[in-house]
Amino acid sequence: MRVGLFAVGRLKSGPEKDLAGRYFDRFSKAGPAVGLEFSRVAEVAESRASNADTRKRDEAAMLQKLLPDGSVLILLDERGKALDSEGFANLLGNYRDQGKRDLTIAIGGADGLDPSLYDLAEATLCLGKMTWPHQLVRTLIAEQLYRAVTILSGHPYHRV
Repeated sequence: MRVGLFAVGRLKSGPEKDLAGRYFDRFSKAGPAVGLEFSRVAEVAESRASNADTRKRDEAAMLQKLLPDGSVLILLDERGKALDSEGFANLLGNYRDQGKRDLTIAIGGADGLDPSLYDLAEATLCLGKMTWPHQLVRTLIAEQLYRAVTILSGHPYHRV
């Protein structure tokens, strides 16, 4: 199953981008052994519309254009379901085992995600109840993707 990330906003060069890249690289190398392949990070510019609702609609339209046909969509939202790392790994493994070809994890813009996306999403997850900057969210989800691969493969990286 190909796993990709959609992000509103571009990550500039710096330590956050380097760290996220390191985990995406680890995921790319370790994932194929358990049937998970890193496809890409699709970054889109934040909408310049004058109000939040229109910005969210514009950003949702950009996501929908980039979403592969039949892709599982997982939204990251502070109001989503909190999973532990093993639960996240099992979620990915279950989609893989169901024969899903593509999975996309979406990070919304500063205004959040358009309501229309929640109807398309298979799951809405949170990385905690606090609001995180997008640079850190990207790093956190990259690390959790790598951690999921290690859990699914039985690698000792994940310790309880």
